[in-house]
Amino acid sequence: MSIEIANESGVEVDTDAILAVARYALDEMGVNPLAELSILLVDIDYMAELNHRWMGGDGPTDVLAFPMDEGSVDHGPGEAGTGEPALLGDIVLAPEVAAKQAAAAGHSAADELHLLTVHGALHLLGYDHAEPEEEREMFSLQNRLLQSWRSTRQAG
Repeated sequence: MSIEIANESGVEVDTDAILAVARYALDEMGVNPLAELSILLVDIDYMAELNHRWMGGDGPTDVLAFPMDEGSVDHGPGEAGTGEPALLGDIVLAPEVAAKQAAAAGHSAADELHLLTVHGALHLLGYDHAEPEEEREMFSLQNRLLQSWRSTRQAG
């Protein structure tokens, strides 16, 4: 799986761990190994601009997900794939927002960025949390993936 990451936030973060949790979540979800994903870490001002432009929101948010090619993410046995890599899309993270949320939640900024990475990946795969049932499903899956990833890291 091809995952590119660019840290343009001005904040020091462990990009290797963010790549690892993204790869783990997508592997666990059965995403095509030829899939491509981009992760961008940005500052508060740029995140606020993206949030306003694409979501109609005010101020910065923690994570945005921009799906690229929804039709080619999952080719079941009855579907003929094109053989081309699937472009999943982009996950945009704001480490400064994540750090504030982490402090409020009582865990590390790194843990918050891992959570947001998985959250963004699930959005790219079509999960949402607009309705209570969708939220329960998405957050339950998100928590299972994070716990499983953390246990594999501790075992290694």
